[in-house]
Amino acid sequence: MIDIVLLVLRTLNQLLTAGIAITAFSLLLYALTFNLKDRVARSFILIMVWVVIVFACDALGSVVASLPEMEFWLQLQWVGIVFIPATYVQFADALLATTGQPSRGKRWLLIRLTYLASLGFLVTLPLSLLVGKLVQNVAPAPHLERTWLTWVFTAYYLVSMLLAGSLFIRAYNRTVAKASRRRMGYLLVGALSPALGCYPYLLFGSGIAMRHPIVFWVTAVFSNIWVSILLIVMAYAVAFFGVPWPDRVIKRRLFKWLMRGPVTASTVLAVVTLVRRAGEYYGFAYTAAVPLVMVGLILIFEHIITLVAPLGERILFQGSDRRELELLQRLEDHLLTTGDLHQFLESVLSAVCDRLQTCSAFIVALESQGIELLVTVGDQTLLEKEGISQEFLERISEAEGTKSLFLWGEYWLVALYTQKSLADEMVGLMGIKRSHDQEMELEQNEPFWALVQRAAQALEDRRSQRQLINSLEVLAPDVEMIQRLRAAARYNGGVSLTEGLSDTEDNGDITTWVKDALTHYWGGPKLTNSPLLDLKIVQQAQEAHEGNPTNALRAILRRAVDKIRPEGERRFTGEWILYNILEMKFMEGRKVREVAIRLAMSEADLYRKQRVAIEAVANAILDMEREVYQEPLPILEINTSLHSEIKGGLNGN
Repeated sequence: MIDIVLLVLRTLNQLLTAGIAITAFSLLLYALTFNLKDRVARSFILIMVWVVIVFACDALGSVVASLPEMEFWLQLQWVGIVFIPATYVQFADALLATTGQPSRGKRWLLIRLTYLASLGFLVTLPLSLLVGKLVQNVAPAPHLERTWLTWVFTAYYLVSMLLAGSLFIRAYNRTVAKASRRRMGYLLVGALSPALGCYPYLLFGSGIAMRHPIVFWVTAVFSNIWVSILLIVMAYAVAFFGVPWPDRVIKRRLFKWLMRGPVTASTVLAVVTLVRRAGEYYGFAYTAAVPLVMVGLILIFEHIITLVAPLGERILFQGSDRRELELLQRLEDHLLTTGDLHQFLESVLSAVCDRLQTCSAFIVALESQGIELLVTVGDQTLLEKEGISQEFLERISEAEGTKSLFLWGEYWLVALYTQKSLADEMVGLMGIKRSHDQEMELEQNEPFWALVQRAAQALEDRRSQRQLINSLEVLAPDVEMIQRLRAAARYNGGVSLTEGLSDTEDNGDITTWVKDALTHYWGGPKLTNSPLLDLKIVQQAQEAHEGNPTNALRAILRRAVDKIRPEGERRFTGEWILYNILEMKFMEGRKVREVAIRLAMSEADLYRKQRVAIEAVANAILDMEREVYQEPLPILEINTSLHSEIKGGLNGN
């Protein structure tokens, strides 16, 4: 009976160990995908790399049959163990710097010393100095024997974790916002997972474990369960660093990632392992149920996640914002796109043509810039040749009633009016080609006018949606800026919220935008749709360029290029090289080969110098943007006598 219990506990521990490795690898991919630019996230990535190595090697070492292979995996496990202390110190330093207290040299030196110490311990690993040989045939599990250097490393491990813990506490105490402080607390608790779960305690506790194997395996199982939970808690807290998304988006993405990644993979691995071992127990070296179970479970899990995830997101993540988000989701699901509109209007025209026994019809929309042809059926030569004159449109709009037919050559024209607004506003026209002297029969009137109303309603909805989309386009940059500032101020609001927009952007993004804008300096989508148009300096410059944002941005780029221009007359010497590249390549529009020949350099060297020149322009633009945000507020001079009169009036005199 005891042997069966031990077998069950050992198997469960192996599955949990493999599950931790899968979870850590999944969280590593998540961090690499979404918030790689943040220091805290990059340090977390390194921690996950070591955790994957530790638990993957532990899981592989527990299932191999050969003792040399087992010793190899247990030694390789120490590659991850020796670097965890140094990475924890780096992670804690990044966390403290995020709260507004960057290193002034001491923490920078401490990080490098810990990495050097870890590297030194790693060098001793192949020499069997850090840990000894494999201890075989010993309950409860094979392990490596300890050496005198193991004691030294344990002390180093403990001291490093205490130092990192002190930095964690300082970062927690510096966090003021309620939500950020709560997540910082999650991070402190979750950070215990790799710190406590990665150390191989059998080096020092093999004697106790040998005397109480059931207690050891029960402790190991619950420890791995606890490590799995804390690992997810730590990843949840880190997911908010370095991303400008709302909290609900971060939670939703992480939730889906965990469900589709570690939960699905770990469950499939556990069930497949149990099926395979059950087959081996009954004498089947290979059972066809293994691949069937694997494929079936993956499909079932994906289907369950697809069905349940939206409900779980609404319950867990939307909170008081649920009504607004559901409204936006319904709008997205039922939005009448241009393709949907054309498809619906084509159906309406086909029904009109069938009912009136005609072969040609069209629908046009009335826009501020003129008539826009939306949908046609059949021959449209008359519409293409002549068009509908403005005088004819005015005559139609002045007609009384909304159910009138107008003759226009070989066509009947029907005005399409708004259906929802109180005022009858014409939004379009429907044209139907008629046969010679054809008259509309009375019994056709009611169905025909119903189709006309459907077309008018579609055009009215299209106009409303266009107004909504235009409003969103205007609102989007400001909302994006607020979200970016809100994200930057999660743990350092006192600094981030007082800085300009340019300070919240990554310099690499600014450099890319500047390069794109310079590439289309004389016209093109990378200039007219550039994110640089949202800068304050560009918006201010529009006043001097008749409200044209493209010309304003072009002027700002010109000013930035001129800022890196050396003083004096233009020359082709070394100090002028950056300015000459910008002037010849972008302002004059010369080819790369021509510029390289003129400046006497190779094309590869030209591209390197061009990158430096563009970075200089980007820095100049950032400086100009910062100057705008640092301008003092104007002080208004108040007339002294008027001020006295106002004051006296307030006092009741």
